[in-house]
Amino acid sequence: MTIAQALQHCIALGLDRLDAQLLLLHLLGRAPHDRAWLLAHDADTLPPTQWATLEAAALRRVAGEPIAYLVGHKEFYGLNLELTADVLVPRPDTETLVEWALELLEPTPDVRVVDLGTGSGAIALALKATRPALQVEAVDFSHAALAVAQANAKRLKLEVAFSQGSWLSGTQGRFQVIVSNPPYIREDDEHMPALRFEPRQALTAGADGLDDIRAIIQQAPDRLLAGGWLLLEHGYDQAADVRGLLAAAGFCDVQSRRDLAGIERCSGGRWPALIS
Repeated sequence: MTIAQALQHCIALGLDRLDAQLLLLHLLGRAPHDRAWLLAHDADTLPPTQWATLEAAALRRVAGEPIAYLVGHKEFYGLNLELTADVLVPRPDTETLVEWALELLEPTPDVRVVDLGTGSGAIALALKATRPALQVEAVDFSHAALAVAQANAKRLKLEVAFSQGSWLSGTQGRFQVIVSNPPYIREDDEHMPALRFEPRQALTAGADGLDDIRAIIQQAPDRLLAGGWLLLEHGYDQAADVRGLLAAAGFCDVQSRRDLAGIERCSGGRWPALIS
């Protein structure tokens, strides 16, 4: 079977053309942006073993498994992150959180920032790569997720301090900025079946999806410097509720930021400076 025939067969199985190309490039050990190579070599023959591997991956993708798990990596904020099914697939929406944090973080060596529920390490590594002088820490409750994040940091040669714990219980001292993309989906959310391949503990947070956000907001004042910021990613319809939780906890300058689709994707607030 030729490369062209293999792609057509994958499409006939119900696979998107781009996904079929990405799977085939991965199988052939080529870069994901090298689709022009496939066109130039569309008459090349695939060995039977490679074709069988491609067909199996295509069927998994048609069943809904994220392409990032099948190829083992995903780009986020210009970084190529390796992934396993132990961590969420990084979404472009989360870059909104990174951009906001970078606006607030002074590029000096004494500035500390922590990423809670780091997963693949996407947020922490993006911050460190963009502002190398920062002291970046990252926490996750899952040992398996931490292993993925640590491997990414080592491969990218980015110095981030990782620790295991439940939100801020895994940290010491105070930070200028705390960032988190925590679980925020309701347990009975209708979209959960579409997310069945990703770790459920990294997705859901109680009946209204806000249990973990409440916990972080409760813990944050003891870990923020006066004037420090807490920034949280949340669901498309949760901005008003999260702003209310922040304000009720004593945060000031409470506000939300919109993602590229115009959705209020992140909310945050500043812990008041001490009044002498």
